[in-house]
Amino acid sequence: MTTSDLNCGFLPLVDCASLVIAKEIGFAAEENINLVLHREPTWSLIRDKLAFGHLDAALVLSPLPIATSLGIGGVAERLDVLSVASANGNVVGVSKALQVRMERDFEGDFFSTYDIGKSLIKNAKRPLRFGVPFPFSMHKELVLYWLEACGLDTVQGVEMRTIAPSLMSDAIKANEIDAFCVGEPWGSVTIQNTGAHLVLPGSSIWTLAPEKVLAARNKWILENYEAAGGLFRATWRAAKWISDPNNLMAVAEILSRSQYVNVPAAVIDRALTGRIVTDQRGTEVQVPRFLEFFNAQARFPWRSQAIWIANRLSARHGLNPVTARRVARDCFRSDLYREFIAPLGEDTPGASEKIEGMLKTSTPVGSAKGKIVLGPDYFFDGEFFDFDGS
Repeated sequence: MTTSDLNCGFLPLVDCASLVIAKEIGFAAEENINLVLHREPTWSLIRDKLAFGHLDAALVLSPLPIATSLGIGGVAERLDVLSVASANGNVVGVSKALQVRMERDFEGDFFSTYDIGKSLIKNAKRPLRFGVPFPFSMHKELVLYWLEACGLDTVQGVEMRTIAPSLMSDAIKANEIDAFCVGEPWGSVTIQNTGAHLVLPGSSIWTLAPEKVLAARNKWILENYEAAGGLFRATWRAAKWISDPNNLMAVAEILSRSQYVNVPAAVIDRALTGRIVTDQRGTEVQVPRFLEFFNAQARFPWRSQAIWIANRLSARHGLNPVTARRVARDCFRSDLYREFIAPLGEDTPGASEKIEGMLKTSTPVGSAKGKIVLGPDYFFDGEFFDFDGS
Protein backbone atom coordinates (compact mmCIF):
# COMPACT_ATOMS: atom_id res chain seq x y z
CA MET A 1 0.00 0.00 0.00
CA THR A 2 1.06 3.60 -0.62
CA THR A 3 1.97 5.55 2.48
CA SER A 4 -0.51 8.39 3.05
CA ASP A 5 0.18 11.74 4.70
CA LEU A 6 -2.30 12.40 7.48
CA ASN A 7 -2.39 15.79 9.21
CA CYS A 8 -3.51 15.54 12.81
CA GLY A 9 -3.75 18.30 15.41
CA PHE A 10 -3.20 18.32 19.15
CA LEU A 11 -2.65 20.65 22.09
CA PRO A 12 0.45 20.22 24.29
CA LEU A 13 -1.03 18.15 27.11
CA VAL A 14 -0.03 14.84 28.66
CA ASP A 15 -3.14 13.22 27.22
CA CYS A 16 -1.90 13.74 23.65
CA ALA A 17 0.32 10.71 24.34
CA SER A 18 -1.49 8.13 22.19
CA LEU A 19 -1.15 10.34 19.11
CA VAL A 20 2.53 11.12 19.73
CA ILE A 21 3.42 7.52 20.54
CA ALA A 22 1.59 6.31 17.43
CA LYS A 23 4.05 8.39 15.42
CA GLU A 24 7.24 7.98 17.45
CA ILE A 25 7.08 4.23 18.14
CA GLY A 26 5.99 3.44 14.60
CA PHE A 27 2.41 2.25 14.93
CA ALA A 28 1.24 4.79 12.35
CA ALA A 29 3.95 3.77 9.88
CA GLU A 30 2.86 0.14 10.27
CA GLU A 31 -0.59 1.27 9.10
CA ASN A 32 1.03 2.94 6.06
CA ILE A 33 0.38 6.40 7.46
CA ASN A 34 2.86 9.25 7.53
CA LEU A 35 1.44 10.93 10.62
CA VAL A 36 2.14 14.67 10.45
CA LEU A 37 1.43 16.20 13.87
CA HIS A 38 0.45 19.85 14.27
CA ARG A 39 0.93 21.40 17.71
CA GLU A 40 -1.76 24.07 18.11
CA PRO A 41 -2.04 26.81 20.78
CA THR A 42 -5.83 26.92 21.41
CA TRP A 43 -8.90 24.74 21.12
CA SER A 44 -10.72 27.30 18.99
CA LEU A 45 -7.95 27.17 16.38
CA ILE A 46 -7.82 23.39 16.33
CA ARG A 47 -11.63 23.26 15.99
CA ASP A 48 -11.61 25.72 13.08
CA LYS A 49 -8.77 23.95 11.26
CA LEU A 50 -10.52 20.61 11.68
CA ALA A 51 -13.94 21.90 10.61
CA PHE A 52 -12.60 23.69 7.52
CA GLY A 53 -10.39 20.83 6.36
CA HIS A 54 -6.94 22.21 7.23
CA LEU A 55 -6.50 19.18 9.48
CA ASP A 56 -7.59 15.63 8.63
CA ALA A 57 -8.15 14.63 12.26
CA ALA A 58 -7.37 15.87 15.76
CA LEU A 59 -7.41 15.02 19.42
CA VAL A 60 -10.09 17.31 20.84
CA LEU A 61 -12.15 17.86 23.96
CA SER A 62 -15.00 15.35 24.15
CA PRO A 63 -17.87 17.91 24.00
CA LEU A 64 -16.30 19.81 21.07
CA PRO A 65 -17.45 17.51 18.21
CA ILE A 66 -20.98 17.53 19.63
CA ALA A 67 -21.08 21.32 19.95
CA THR A 68 -19.64 21.79 16.45
CA SER A 69 -22.09 19.28 14.95
CA LEU A 70 -24.91 21.21 16.66
CA GLY A 71 -23.57 24.52 15.32
CA ILE A 72 -22.89 25.97 18.77
CA GLY A 73 -19.99 28.42 18.97
CA GLY A 74 -20.11 29.90 15.49
CA VAL A 75 -18.86 26.88 13.52
CA ALA A 76 -21.19 24.21 12.12
CA GLU A 77 -19.72 21.00 10.70
CA ARG A 78 -20.43 17.37 11.46
CA LEU A 79 -17.49 15.92 13.34
CA ASP A 80 -17.38 12.23 14.21
CA VAL A 81 -15.58 10.59 17.12
CA LEU A 82 -13.62 7.48 16.12
CA SER A 83 -12.59 6.70 19.70
CA VAL A 84 -12.09 8.23 23.09
CA ALA A 85 -8.39 9.07 23.40
CA SER A 86 -8.19 9.43 27.19
CA ALA A 87 -10.29 9.58 30.32
CA ASN A 88 -9.68 11.87 33.29
CA GLY A 89 -6.35 13.72 33.62
CA ASN A 90 -7.66 17.07 34.90
CA VAL A 91 -7.02 18.88 38.18
CA VAL A 92 -8.96 21.57 40.02
CA GLY A 93 -6.96 24.32 41.71
CA VAL A 94 -7.55 27.55 43.59
CA SER A 95 -5.53 30.71 44.11
CA LYS A 96 -3.33 31.02 47.16
CA ALA A 97 -5.65 33.64 48.68
CA LEU A 98 -8.71 31.44 48.26
CA GLN A 99 -6.88 28.41 49.63
CA VAL A 100 -6.00 30.36 52.80
CA ARG A 101 -9.68 31.17 53.35
CA MET A 102 -10.71 27.57 52.68
CA GLU A 103 -8.19 26.18 55.17
CA ARG A 104 -9.90 28.03 58.02
CA ASP A 105 -12.88 25.68 57.99
CA PHE A 106 -11.76 22.62 56.07
CA GLU A 107 -9.09 20.02 56.75
CA GLY A 108 -10.22 17.22 54.46
CA ASP A 109 -8.10 15.35 51.95
CA PHE A 110 -7.65 15.58 48.18
CA PHE A 111 -10.63 13.27 47.57
CA SER A 112 -13.25 14.94 49.82
CA THR A 113 -15.17 16.09 46.78
CA TYR A 114 -18.34 17.27 48.47
CA ASP A 115 -16.64 18.96 51.45
CA ILE A 116 -14.14 20.75 49.20
CA GLY A 117 -16.96 21.98 47.02
CA LYS A 118 -18.91 23.33 50.00
CA SER A 119 -15.80 25.08 51.34
CA LEU A 120 -15.05 26.60 47.94
CA ILE A 121 -18.60 27.91 47.62
CA LYS A 122 -18.53 29.34 51.15
CA ASN A 123 -15.19 31.13 50.82
CA ALA A 124 -15.20 32.37 47.21
CA LYS A 125 -16.40 35.82 46.31
CA ARG A 126 -19.33 36.11 43.90
CA PRO A 127 -19.26 35.49 41.10
CA LEU A 128 -16.62 32.78 41.41
CA ARG A 129 -14.26 33.30 38.46
CA PHE A 130 -13.37 29.86 37.13
CA GLY A 131 -10.80 29.28 34.38
CA VAL A 132 -11.40 26.45 31.90
CA PRO A 133 -9.68 25.76 28.56
CA PHE A 134 -12.77 26.02 26.33
CA PRO A 135 -16.53 26.63 26.55
CA PHE A 136 -17.19 23.13 25.19
CA SER A 137 -14.99 20.99 27.43
CA MET A 138 -15.29 18.25 30.00
CA HIS A 139 -13.51 20.65 32.37
CA LYS A 140 -16.50 22.99 32.27
CA GLU A 141 -19.05 20.18 32.51
CA LEU A 142 -17.33 18.62 35.52
CA VAL A 143 -16.95 21.92 37.36
CA LEU A 144 -20.57 22.93 36.82
CA TYR A 145 -21.86 19.47 37.74
CA TRP A 146 -19.76 19.48 40.91
CA LEU A 147 -20.70 22.96 42.08
CA GLU A 148 -24.39 22.45 41.28
CA ALA A 149 -24.42 19.22 43.28
CA CYS A 150 -22.75 21.07 46.16
CA GLY A 151 -25.55 23.64 46.22
CA LEU A 152 -24.33 26.59 44.12
CA ASP A 153 -26.56 28.40 41.64
CA THR A 154 -24.05 28.31 38.80
CA VAL A 155 -26.10 30.63 36.58
CA GLN A 156 -25.61 33.53 39.00
CA GLY A 157 -22.69 32.32 41.07
CA VAL A 158 -20.00 31.33 38.56
CA GLU A 159 -18.27 33.17 35.74
CA MET A 160 -16.54 30.68 33.46
CA ARG A 161 -13.52 32.20 31.71
CA THR A 162 -11.82 30.58 28.71
CA ILE A 163 -8.04 30.41 29.11
CA ALA A 164 -5.57 28.34 27.09
CA PRO A 165 -4.07 25.59 29.30
CA SER A 166 -0.52 26.94 29.07
CA LEU A 167 -1.73 30.40 30.15
CA MET A 168 -3.59 29.30 33.27
CA SER A 169 -0.72 30.30 35.57
CA ASP A 170 -0.62 33.76 33.97
CA ALA A 171 -4.33 34.18 34.68
CA ILE A 172 -3.81 33.27 38.35
CA LYS A 173 -0.85 35.67 38.63
CA ALA A 174 -2.90 38.50 37.12
CA ASN A 175 -5.80 37.81 39.51
CA GLU A 176 -8.11 37.20 36.57
CA ILE A 177 -9.48 33.95 38.03
CA ASP A 178 -10.01 32.50 41.51
CA ALA A 179 -9.96 28.83 40.52
CA PHE A 180 -9.27 26.64 37.50
CA CYS A 181 -9.74 23.22 36.00
CA VAL A 182 -7.05 22.18 33.54
CA GLY A 183 -5.31 19.12 32.16
CA GLU A 184 -1.82 18.15 33.18
CA PRO A 185 0.92 19.27 33.07
CA TRP A 186 -0.54 22.78 33.27
CA GLY A 187 -2.04 22.36 36.73
CA SER A 188 1.39 21.40 38.05
CA VAL A 189 3.00 24.30 36.16
CA THR A 190 0.47 26.71 37.68
CA ILE A 191 1.31 25.45 41.16
CA GLN A 192 5.04 25.86 40.56
CA ASN A 193 4.69 29.36 39.11
CA THR A 194 2.06 30.95 41.35
CA GLY A 195 1.75 29.26 44.73
CA ALA A 196 -1.80 28.18 43.92
CA HIS A 197 -3.06 24.89 45.37
CA LEU A 198 -4.60 21.85 43.74
CA VAL A 199 -7.67 20.80 45.70
CA LEU A 200 -9.21 17.99 43.66
CA PRO A 201 -8.55 15.62 40.74
CA GLY A 202 -11.22 15.69 38.06
CA SER A 203 -11.63 11.93 38.49
CA SER A 204 -13.10 12.57 41.94
CA ILE A 205 -16.12 14.16 40.26
CA TRP A 206 -16.68 11.51 37.58
CA THR A 207 -14.49 8.44 37.97
CA LEU A 208 -14.14 7.74 34.25
CA ALA A 209 -15.00 10.91 32.33
CA PRO A 210 -14.24 10.93 28.58
CA GLU A 211 -11.72 13.74 28.26
CA LYS A 212 -10.13 13.77 24.79
CA VAL A 213 -11.46 12.09 21.66
CA LEU A 214 -10.04 11.29 18.23
CA ALA A 215 -12.27 13.18 15.80
CA ALA A 216 -12.51 13.92 12.09
CA ARG A 217 -15.02 15.44 9.71
CA ASN A 218 -17.72 12.99 8.69
CA LYS A 219 -17.04 13.83 5.02
CA TRP A 220 -13.33 13.10 5.43
CA ILE A 221 -14.03 9.70 7.00
CA LEU A 222 -16.37 8.74 4.16
CA GLU A 223 -13.74 9.71 1.58
CA ASN A 224 -10.74 8.27 3.49
CA TYR A 225 -12.14 5.18 5.17
CA GLU A 226 -8.89 3.17 5.07
CA ALA A 227 -6.80 6.06 6.42
CA ALA A 228 -9.34 6.67 9.19
CA GLY A 229 -9.17 3.01 10.17
CA GLY A 230 -5.39 3.05 10.10
CA LEU A 231 -5.25 6.11 12.34
CA PHE A 232 -7.70 4.48 14.73
CA ARG A 233 -5.62 1.31 14.98
CA ALA A 234 -2.33 3.18 15.32
CA THR A 235 -3.59 5.23 18.26
CA TRP A 236 -5.34 2.21 19.81
CA ARG A 237 -2.10 0.21 19.73
CA ALA A 238 -0.21 3.21 21.09
CA ALA A 239 -2.64 3.46 24.01
CA LYS A 240 -2.16 -0.23 24.75
CA TRP A 241 1.62 0.31 24.70
CA ILE A 242 1.28 3.26 27.09
CA SER A 243 -0.78 1.11 29.48
CA ASP A 244 2.33 -0.98 30.22
CA PRO A 245 3.96 0.66 33.29
CA ASN A 246 7.37 -0.36 31.96
CA ASN A 247 6.94 2.10 29.08
CA LEU A 248 5.93 5.18 31.05
CA MET A 249 9.44 6.61 31.44
CA ALA A 250 9.87 6.48 27.69
CA VAL A 251 6.47 8.12 27.19
CA ALA A 252 7.42 10.95 29.56
CA GLU A 253 10.72 11.52 27.79
CA ILE A 254 9.11 11.63 24.34
CA LEU A 255 6.33 13.98 25.43
CA SER A 256 8.83 16.33 27.08
CA ARG A 257 10.39 17.20 23.72
CA SER A 258 9.97 20.74 22.43
CA GLN A 259 7.70 19.78 19.53
CA TYR A 260 5.24 18.11 21.91
CA VAL A 261 4.50 19.21 25.51
CA ASN A 262 7.86 20.88 26.18
CA VAL A 263 7.95 20.56 29.98
CA PRO A 264 10.35 18.42 32.05
CA ALA A 265 9.85 14.68 31.80
CA ALA A 266 9.59 14.42 35.60
CA VAL A 267 6.45 16.59 35.61
CA ILE A 268 4.89 14.50 32.84
CA ASP A 269 5.81 11.27 34.61
CA ARG A 270 3.87 12.38 37.70
CA ALA A 271 0.70 12.73 35.63
CA LEU A 272 1.23 9.38 33.92
CA THR A 273 1.69 7.62 37.26
CA GLY A 274 -0.90 9.61 39.24
CA ARG A 275 1.60 11.13 41.68
CA ILE A 276 0.12 14.62 41.92
CA VAL A 277 1.97 17.41 43.74
CA THR A 278 -0.66 19.74 45.18
CA ASP A 279 1.39 22.72 46.43
CA GLN A 280 4.79 24.41 46.35
CA ARG A 281 5.80 22.53 49.50
CA GLY A 282 5.85 19.37 47.40
CA THR A 283 2.89 17.61 49.04
CA GLU A 284 2.31 14.51 46.93
CA VAL A 285 -0.95 12.57 46.59
CA GLN A 286 -1.35 9.26 44.78
CA VAL A 287 -4.47 9.40 42.61
CA PRO A 288 -5.71 6.02 41.33
CA ARG A 289 -6.45 6.07 37.60
CA PHE A 290 -5.67 9.77 37.41
CA LEU A 291 -5.25 9.47 33.63
CA GLU A 292 -6.54 6.45 31.72
CA PHE A 293 -5.65 5.71 28.10
CA PHE A 294 -6.69 2.08 27.65
CA ASN A 295 -8.03 -0.03 30.51
CA ALA A 296 -11.73 -0.54 31.35
CA GLN A 297 -12.64 0.08 27.69
CA ALA A 298 -11.74 3.74 28.23
CA ARG A 299 -11.33 4.22 24.46
CA PHE A 300 -14.82 3.04 23.52
CA PRO A 301 -17.07 5.94 22.33
CA TRP A 302 -20.11 5.25 24.46
CA ARG A 303 -23.13 6.93 22.93
CA SER A 304 -24.60 7.33 26.41
CA GLN A 305 -21.68 9.62 27.27
CA ALA A 306 -22.42 11.69 24.19
CA ILE A 307 -26.06 11.94 25.26
CA TRP A 308 -25.03 13.07 28.77
CA ILE A 309 -22.99 15.86 27.19
CA ALA A 310 -25.81 16.79 24.80
CA ASN A 311 -28.33 17.08 27.63
CA ARG A 312 -26.14 19.59 29.41
CA LEU A 313 -25.28 21.61 26.29
CA SER A 314 -28.89 21.77 25.11
CA ALA A 315 -30.10 22.98 28.51
CA ARG A 316 -27.59 25.85 28.61
CA HIS A 317 -27.94 26.87 24.97
CA GLY A 318 -31.69 26.57 24.59
CA LEU A 319 -31.61 23.75 22.04
CA ASN A 320 -34.22 21.09 21.42
CA PRO A 321 -33.00 18.28 23.71
CA VAL A 322 -34.34 15.49 21.50
CA THR A 323 -32.49 16.84 18.46
CA ALA A 324 -29.34 17.48 20.49
CA ARG A 325 -29.31 13.91 21.83
CA ARG A 326 -29.80 12.46 18.35
CA VAL A 327 -26.96 14.52 16.88
CA ALA A 328 -24.66 13.68 19.77
CA ARG A 329 -25.45 9.98 19.59
CA ASP A 330 -24.61 9.97 15.88
CA CYS A 331 -21.27 11.72 16.55
CA PHE A 332 -19.90 8.96 18.78
CA ARG A 333 -19.18 6.26 16.21
CA SER A 334 -19.24 3.01 18.13
CA ASP A 335 -20.11 1.34 14.81
CA LEU A 336 -16.85 2.50 13.23
CA TYR A 337 -14.94 1.56 16.38
CA ARG A 338 -16.07 -2.04 15.93
CA GLU A 339 -15.29 -2.03 12.21
CA PHE A 340 -11.84 -0.52 12.63
CA ILE A 341 -10.77 -2.75 15.51
CA ALA A 342 -11.84 -5.96 13.79
CA PRO A 343 -8.46 -6.55 12.05
CA LEU A 344 -6.81 -6.56 15.49
CA GLY A 345 -9.12 -9.32 16.73
CA GLU A 346 -9.89 -7.44 19.95
CA ASP A 347 -13.09 -7.71 21.96
CA THR A 348 -15.60 -4.85 22.21
CA PRO A 349 -18.62 -4.05 24.38
CA GLY A 350 -21.81 -5.76 23.29
CA ALA A 351 -23.82 -2.54 23.58
CA SER A 352 -23.17 1.04 22.50
CA GLU A 353 -24.93 2.68 25.46
CA LYS A 354 -24.89 2.01 29.18
CA ILE A 355 -26.14 3.50 32.40
CA GLU A 356 -23.48 6.10 33.17
CA GLY A 357 -22.25 6.20 36.76
CA MET A 358 -23.68 2.88 37.92
CA LEU A 359 -20.47 0.88 38.39
CA LYS A 360 -18.81 1.36 41.77
CA THR A 361 -16.09 -1.21 41.10
CA SER A 362 -14.47 -2.95 38.15
CA THR A 363 -17.21 -5.21 36.78
CA PRO A 364 -17.23 -8.02 34.15
CA VAL A 365 -20.00 -7.51 31.59
CA GLY A 366 -21.13 -9.14 28.38
CA SER A 367 -19.16 -8.40 25.22
CA ALA A 368 -18.98 -9.36 21.57
CA LYS A 369 -16.79 -12.36 22.43
CA GLY A 370 -17.75 -13.14 26.03
CA LYS A 371 -16.78 -10.87 28.91
CA ILE A 372 -14.91 -7.60 29.33
CA VAL A 373 -14.27 -5.48 32.40
CA LEU A 374 -15.88 -2.05 32.76
CA GLY A 375 -15.76 0.58 35.49
CA PRO A 376 -15.62 1.99 37.99
CA ASP A 377 -17.44 4.95 36.42
CA TYR A 378 -19.43 6.50 39.26
CA PHE A 379 -20.24 10.17 39.95
CA PHE A 380 -19.25 11.59 43.33
CA ASP A 381 -22.83 12.34 44.37
CA GLY A 382 -24.12 8.84 43.66
CA GLU A 383 -26.30 9.87 40.73
CA PHE A 384 -26.46 7.85 37.52
CA PHE A 385 -27.78 8.63 34.07
CA ASP A 386 -29.85 6.35 31.87
CA PHE A 387 -30.77 8.12 28.63
CA ASP A 388 -32.43 6.28 25.76
CA GLY A 389 -31.36 8.88 23.20
CA SER A 390 -34.89 9.79 22.21
